[in-house]
Amino acid sequence: MEQIVTVLIGVVLILIGISNRKGNISMLHSYHRKRVTEEDRLTFGKTVGNGMILMGISLIVAGGLIAVGICLEQFVYATVGMIVMGVGFAAGLGITFYAMIKYNKGIF
Repeated sequence: MEQIVTVLIGVVLILIGISNRKGNISMLHSYHRKRVTEEDRLTFGKTVGNGMILMGISLIVAGGLIAVGICLEQFVYATVGMIVMGVGFAAGLGITFYAMIKYNKGIF
């Protein structure tokens, strides 16, 4: 059951990331919308979107690997899934924070 929720959260992150990549940053905090200049809006949205898509993909892959591991009773799949999720999520957050620091001059 947890794997289904993990995959669904991954899908939502990908959909939000796609929206951000198109320049729609309305789902981000108002602080970020106010501080990004109009000419940087698309580049900022693309970079943040890439990070969110990476996080979403890592959650989907992890959920799938964990489910396979449970079904096959081969918990090495679950371990690999958790590693994929951790690395992918950390990289996605890194990309997102990079964009916030570059275009907003800060995360908060």
